[in-house]
Amino acid sequence: MKEKLQTLYTKAKTFITTIREKLPKKKPHSDAYYRRIDFLNRYSLVFHFLLACLLIFVVELISRRDFVSTVTFLGNHTLAFLYNALIIFASLSLVYLFKCRAQMRVLISGIWIFLGTVNGLILSNRVTPFSYTDLKCLSDLFAMQNTNYFTAKEATIVVSVVVSFFVFLFLFFVKGPRYQGKRHAVLGPVMVGALFLVGLPITTTAAQNSNILASYFSNIAQGYSDYGFVYGFSTSVVGRGMSKPDDYSEETVGAINALVNSAGNDSAANRPNIICVLLESFCDPSEINFLELSGDPVPNFHALEENYSSGYLTVPVVGAGTANTEFEVLSGMSMQYFGTGEYPYKTILKQTDCESIASDLSKIGYGTHVVHNNTATFYSRNNAFSMMGFDSFTSKELMNITDYTPNGNWPTDDVLIEETVKAMDSTPGQSDFVYTITVEGHGDYPTEKILESPAITVSGASDEASNNQWEYYVNMLHEVDGFIGDLISAVDSRGEDTIIVFFGDHLPTLGLADSDMKSGDIFKTKYITWNNMGLAKKDADLTAYQLLAETTRQVDIHEGTMFRYHQTQAASETYLTGLETLQYDLLYGKRHTYGGENLYPATELTMDVEDVAISSVRKNAGNSTLTVLGTNFTRNTKVFVNGTKVSTSYLSPSVLTADLSSVKDGDVITVNILGSKGILLRAGVGEVIYEDPDVVPETESAAPTESTEDGNAGTQSTETETGNTHTEASPAVGV
Repeated sequence: MKEKLQTLYTKAKTFITTIREKLPKKKPHSDAYYRRIDFLNRYSLVFHFLLACLLIFVVELISRRDFVSTVTFLGNHTLAFLYNALIIFASLSLVYLFKCRAQMRVLISGIWIFLGTVNGLILSNRVTPFSYTDLKCLSDLFAMQNTNYFTAKEATIVVSVVVSFFVFLFLFFVKGPRYQGKRHAVLGPVMVGALFLVGLPITTTAAQNSNILASYFSNIAQGYSDYGFVYGFSTSVVGRGMSKPDDYSEETVGAINALVNSAGNDSAANRPNIICVLLESFCDPSEINFLELSGDPVPNFHALEENYSSGYLTVPVVGAGTANTEFEVLSGMSMQYFGTGEYPYKTILKQTDCESIASDLSKIGYGTHVVHNNTATFYSRNNAFSMMGFDSFTSKELMNITDYTPNGNWPTDDVLIEETVKAMDSTPGQSDFVYTITVEGHGDYPTEKILESPAITVSGASDEASNNQWEYYVNMLHEVDGFIGDLISAVDSRGEDTIIVFFGDHLPTLGLADSDMKSGDIFKTKYITWNNMGLAKKDADLTAYQLLAETTRQVDIHEGTMFRYHQTQAASETYLTGLETLQYDLLYGKRHTYGGENLYPATELTMDVEDVAISSVRKNAGNSTLTVLGTNFTRNTKVFVNGTKVSTSYLSPSVLTADLSSVKDGDVITVNILGSKGILLRAGVGEVIYEDPDVVPETESAAPTESTEDGNAGTQSTETETGNTHTEASPAVGV
C-alpha cells in the first residue's frame, strides 16, 4: 500500500510539473508587490477575521435572499454574527498548515459560500434549512430534483458553478503563489488544534450560557434565522444523535422497567382497529387571533372536538420537520434529547431498528400499514417504516392519483380514503393499525389570488399577499375537513370497532408567533379523535410522544416499552430523566431493556397490499407499440423486457404500452412498480413470453394476419403462471 501511494504521489507531482511548464511563464513581480505580500502575511490574523466577517455577511445574504433582513440580523444579533465569524476564522486558520495559503483561503471561502448557496436554494423551496443530515444524504437531495424542493435547473447551475470553481482552483494551485516564509512544523499545528479543540468549545459554552446562542433548536428554521447559518449548520454536524445520560447503566434501566412492569400487562381482549391520521400543516383557523373568516372552514373537526376526546398537542417542530413529529408519535420517544437538525429517520434508523407502535401492536396480532400520498423515499420513509416494524406501505407511486391542489403542487387527500380502507380489508379477521399521512395542507401558499370563488373568504392579515396566502391555506383546510368526515363514514360503514386519532404535525409556514395563537404557543397543534365504541370523552393536553400511549390506554391496550412507560410514569417526578435513559438504551445503548437481545427486528416491508400483475400482451397495429394488459397498474408501473426496463406509457390501471422495437419473439415481458432513483418498490406477478404473430415457424406456411374491427392485429401470447406455460389466443385490444 505504501508503494502504491508513493507511486500515485509521484505521478501527481509529475502531472502538475508538466502543467506548470506548459502554462505561460509568470512575469517577475515588483518590490511593491512583495511589500504588500509581506504586510498581509504579517497581519494575516486581522485580515482573516475581516474576511470571516465578510464571508458571514455574504453567506447570510445568500441564505436569507434579502439585504434588509441580513442587516437586521447583524444589528439584532451582533454577538451571534461575531461568533459565526469566529467559526469561519477558525476554519481559515487551517491555511497556516500549508505553503499554498492563498489557494487554501480561496478553497475554504468557496466551501462556505457553496454551503450558503445550497441553503438559499433549499430555503427558496422549503422551510427547513440545509443541515448536515442533508449533506449526508446527498443522493436523496438530488433525487428530489424537479419536485417542490429542488429543481433540475437549480441542480445544473450548482454543479456547473462547482465544476468551474474547481477548475479555477486547480489552475490557481498550479500557478499561484507559495508562502516563502518559515513554517513552524510544531507550533502551527498546535495553535490550530488549540483553536478548534479548546478555543471554540469554550467560546461556544460561554455563548450558550449567556443566551447569545441556543444549544437546542426546537424550530430549526427559526434557530438558523436567529443564530446564523454557519452556527446552525456546524451544530448539526457536531450535535447529532443522543448523548449518553450520566446515570446510564444496566441497574438504572432495570429499575425503570421494574416500575413499569409492576403495573401489570393486561391488554384488551377486544382489540379495535386503530387509525392514526397525520394532518399535514393542520391548524384550527379559529385558534389564530388575527384571522377573520366568512364561515367555519372545519366543521367536522369542531364537531369531533366537541363530542370526542381531544386537546392541544405539543409538537417538536414549527413550519416544517413533519418526520420528527411523526417519529415522536410512532415511537413514543422525544426529539428534545437529540442534537440540532437531527432527523432520526435519516440517521439512527438508517442503521438500527426501533420499537414502535407498529411492532408493539404486531406482537398482539395487529396488521400494521402506512398510507401516504407522497413518494416512498421522502424522509427515507420506506427504510424507516421497515425499521419500525410495519407490514405494508402504500405510497404515492402505488396509487392512481388524479386530483391535485389548485397550485398543482400536492395530491388531494381524498385518495387516502380508499387506500386506508383497502389496507384494512387486506387482513380479514384481523385487527389493524393504519397510519395515514396527508399532504393537501402542505405549503407553499401562493401570495397571488388563485381561488376565484373560495368557499371561505379570509381577511385580517397584514397585507394583500398575506391574505391571499391565508385564504388559500384555509380553503385547503376546508377540503381536508371534508376528507376527515368522508374517512370516518367509510370506516364506520365497515361495521368494525375502530378508533381514529387525527393530529396536526406542525403549524403552517406562515410566520406565526406565540402572540398570534390563542394557545400562546406555536409548538401546539391540536388532536381530535373518533370512535364507534361509545368511549367516554376524556380531554387532555398531550405531547406528540404521549399521543398513542393515551389512545391505546383508552382501549385498554398496554403494549410496548415506551408506551407503557408513558401510561404508568407520566406523573412521576423522574418521568423525563427516565424517558431519556430508556430512549438512549433502545436506540444507542446496550438494550438492557431487552436483555441485550433484538426483540423487534426490522420487517420485510411490503409496498402496497395488492399485487400488480401482467396477464397478456398485444402487438399494436403498425407494429410500433406493445400493449400490456394486467391489474393494479399505476403511473409508476414500468414494462421490463428480459429484466431490462423499457420506455413505458400508462393508459389505465389495466393497460400500459411500450416501444415494440425492443421486443422480439421469445422475450420475457414483466412489470414492476418503481420509485425515485429507479428503486424497485413492488415486483409484478407473472410473466408473458412474447410470440410475434408475424414470425412463422419453418414447418408452416405463412398465413395472412386477421384484423379485428378496431384495426389492430391479433397475436398469440404465452403466459407463465406458477411455473407452467400455456398458449392463449387473445382478441386484440385497441389503444
